Amino acid sequence: MKAFIRLRMSAKDAHYGGNLVDGARMLQLFGDLATELLIRNDGDEGLFKAFDMVEFMAPVYAGDYIEAEGEIVSTGNTSRKMVFNAKKVIIPRPDINDSACEVLSEPLLVCKASGTCVVPKEKQRNV
Repeated sequence: MKAFIRLRMSAKDAHYGGNLVDGARMLQLFGDLATELLIRNDGDEGLFKAFDMVEFMAPVYAGDYIEAEGEIVSTGNTSRKMVFNAKKVIIPRPDINDSACEVLSEPLLVCKASGTCVVPKEKQRNV
């Protein structure tokens, strides 16, 4: 089972100089994907137990369009192992003009992660 989110990073997402977006914003997207996956799989939001791997691959800036994907890769009695990735798909081009943007010919991987979520047995409705 997979889930997707695509959104534009805003000026409010920029946390550092040069309009750099905090890496934690990608983890927030992954948390939102995990919630959707658990609802679709179990009928309950469940709880994110832990990330076991997070790797930041490239910077993200305000104005970038990010496409994030999550997938349940294994299911235990209550645990759900998931993998995530976030890719930059559109970038602003202020060097051309203030409203120019460019669709990247190849999406750029900016973050990948894996983690485990838990849905207590008594809250699983889609079995």
